[in-house]
Amino acid sequence: MPSRDRMSIGDVLQELRSDFPDITVSKIRYLESEGLVEPERTPSGYRKFSTADVERLRYVLTMQRDRFYPLREIRKNLEAMDRGLTPQSGSEDVGTPTVPKVVLSDDGYPTGDSFRPSRHEIRLSRAELLEAAEIGTDLLDAMEQFGLMRPRASHQHYDGVDVAVAKTVGELAAYGVEPRHLRAFKTAADREVGLFEQIVSTQQRPGDPSATARAEETIRELAALSVRLHTTLVKHGLQKRD
Repeated sequence: MPSRDRMSIGDVLQELRSDFPDITVSKIRYLESEGLVEPERTPSGYRKFSTADVERLRYVLTMQRDRFYPLREIRKNLEAMDRGLTPQSGSEDVGTPTVPKVVLSDDGYPTGDSFRPSRHEIRLSRAELLEAAEIGTDLLDAMEQFGLMRPRASHQHYDGVDVAVAKTVGELAAYGVEPRHLRAFKTAADREVGLFEQIVSTQQRPGDPSATARAEETIRELAALSVRLHTTLVKHGLQKRD
């Protein structure tokens, strides 16, 4: 494909001809007149096609050649694709477009298994935690002051979760976010845990290991869904700024 950002109709013809030998300038102009592609126009009126325009034409020509779709159905497909949806295929009537599965997939979010207890628990002294998290004493003091973490009371040690928290808080601090700003995060997390425990309380039965296992699994799944919801809401909030 030509390296230019915009191509003339002749360039487009050359680009498509290897796959569609019967393509003509008149055909491209006809598809444009039908509103299936809308190239830019120069002040002099010359068409300038983008890479996206060429791929759009390629899609139209492929659907006509391989699926025998009429233009009205191809137009429905294109309109669905313009809205980020996935058009149905396999029949003359493309039907109702669907939301792409990737939108509803995990997309890297944690699952319930992510909240299982670690099999490789560690025990760190205060000095070891500071070194592992690459933070200073003042920051750790502030984290403990605002309840973001505290050593295990029985042995005065820190674990792997503490390292992850301290490391993350240290990285936030580099952007000017201080532990006092993060107290709301800890409060929200505690409230979520309390809600989940309340939900599963009816599943727990003394002396019934299977019921306890089901309750623990439910809490893990609720935790994963909670993280997904929080992440999605933050992403949505950032997108609204654009």
